[in-house]
Parts: sequence; structure tokens; C-alpha cells
Amino acid sequence: MIFIVISIDVRADRREEFLRGVTRYSAQVREEPGNRHFTCYESVEASGEFVVVATYADAEAGAAHVGSEHAQWFFGWLPSVVATVPRIVYQDLPAGMDWTEMGEVAARM
Repeated sequence: MIFIVISIDVRADRREEFLRGVTRYSAQVREEPGNRHFTCYESVEASGEFVVVATYADAEAGAAHVGSEHAQWFFGWLPSVVATVPRIVYQDLPAGMDWTEMGEVAARM
């Protein structure tokens, strides 16, 4: 599994434009056959600070994503709305590695 976290600082005057663009992009990415998860979150403490969490089945699925028309659009469009260069954590995890339950917390019913 490919596990990706991207930190994106959006210019205050471009926040609404970013939200429209990332909403469109998120829907397109979730339709990709190798995509397992794609969500964009905004900080509850600082408007304009976003984090994208994405997972892909494998490196092949990740490469297909990067080569997709919508990803190429996003990579070309993103510089127009960011305040700084986005930062990324990219991990190619061993086969069978996936999300696991957090042992310190159990849901109360």
C-alpha cells in the first residue's frame, strides 16, 4: 500500500477557490480503481492549513494516479492557490500493511 500525507498552506484570498478545486479533484481521485482513500482536511485551529491523506493499492496505482488527466490538472493548478510549496510524506508500505484500529481508544455505544 502507498500511504501519502500532504500538507498544503493555502493563500487566504484563494481559500474558496481551493475548496472548489480540491472538492472536484477528490471526487475524481476516489473513482480511480487503485485508490483506497482520499480525503482533504482543514485545521480546526488555522484556516487555510490543509492536509490530504491518500492511500493507493500499490505503486502501480500511485503511478496511474500521477499520470491521470485530473492529477496533471491539479498539479498545474495548485501553485495558483498555495502560499508555500506543499510538503509530502510518501511511504510504500509492505504488502498486507493497512489501517489498523487504535488500541488506546474504543468507541462507546
